[in-house]
Amino acid sequence: MLLKWQVQRLLHQTRHSLAAPSRNPRAAVVLGRLLGIAFIITFLTGLYSHFIQEPLPWMVFLTRPIWLYQVSQGIHITAGILCFPLIFAKLYTIFPELFQTPPVRSFPHFLERASITVFVASSLVQITIGLLNTYQWYALFPFPFRQTHYALSFVIIGSLAIHIALKLPVIAQYWRKRDALTADGHLVEHATEPEPQRQDELQRLTGKVQNAGITGRIFEWIDRSPTLPPQTSRRGFFATVAVASAALVTLTAGQSFRVFDATNLFGARKNDTGPQGLPVNRTAKRAKVLESATAPDWQLTVSNGASTKSFSYEELRAMPQHEVVLPIACVEGWSQYATWKGPRLKELIATVDGDPSSTVRITSLEQGSSYAQTTMGPEFVRDDLTLVALDLEGEPLDIDHGYPARMIAPARPGVLQTKWLSTLEVLS
Repeated sequence: MLLKWQVQRLLHQTRHSLAAPSRNPRAAVVLGRLLGIAFIITFLTGLYSHFIQEPLPWMVFLTRPIWLYQVSQGIHITAGILCFPLIFAKLYTIFPELFQTPPVRSFPHFLERASITVFVASSLVQITIGLLNTYQWYALFPFPFRQTHYALSFVIIGSLAIHIALKLPVIAQYWRKRDALTADGHLVEHATEPEPQRQDELQRLTGKVQNAGITGRIFEWIDRSPTLPPQTSRRGFFATVAVASAALVTLTAGQSFRVFDATNLFGARKNDTGPQGLPVNRTAKRAKVLESATAPDWQLTVSNGASTKSFSYEELRAMPQHEVVLPIACVEGWSQYATWKGPRLKELIATVDGDPSSTVRITSLEQGSSYAQTTMGPEFVRDDLTLVALDLEGEPLDIDHGYPARMIAPARPGVLQTKWLSTLEVLS
């Protein structure tokens, strides 16, 4: 019994000493609202990116506007980065609540604490590995990134939904500022347990302790001494969070949105860098295609059932050439517009009687990649902007950009803009 009281007293005094104007239910609700919006946006844009790469049979995707995936994935990465200051700020506001006495009062209270534990742990892992992924630091992952990132997103949203459901009365009370203030303008502090109930419990336990022969002032665990003057006001706290969030966006979003390019100091990619002024994720050397892609007898094979035709590099150049301006938009969040030129995909498959509304399987010369073979849906195949690109910015493709030929299509992830083409197969 004495140990129990010592632990409860320690928890209460710790919680009491951590009190500050910025640590209150209203601040927690405001930050929770922002954090919830950031995670929902990240979740939805992440789902879009996942399913455009691994579509279900019935799925059809928009090809307009051409920047759809570029903006979607840019928002995904930027919102994910913003979760860092928001989640740490949220943890700061609720930190005293970690020292509640007793630690667990009921089964709903247990669910509340368990849901926030799962949410915080999975969120920190998710946004950390997501950030590392933007720099392609895959060697740090002892697990498959894509599958883990996808699974964790549902853990986060599920635990968040449970926590919101359990905290709904508090959220409703402090959702609007005016509901959280008394008539004289003071914040209504939320009591996790009615004071009379706490006093009754104290009296009951005090009697038990005294009957056990334990001396001392039991009510000392309710430390009524004045708290230390707060070091940070509510306004100062929220200003700090706002400045940190703005700084992160300003210093990283340039990889996704060119308006921030001048201040892109920490983004994984920088505009106008790399061969032909365009960044590269996977080089020809890393893809092990240096010899096969530059072989004099290279050909692009196009097939439709029993009908097959092979095109040399010169024959592809002899076909009608079309010029388009499309962005490369990568799953890591960076993107950049470029000018591409080459024959249209639908005109190539027409040479083997392929229907423009067909699905096409695309195979690369690339080795050791799960994206060496991809499938393109009919909405992209029939689009006039979908090319087998031979030129980039008025010059033949650099070997690192997919020479001799690569795919380029509107509103499609960069990992599906297959480089170093080998075969095109009409499936239906």
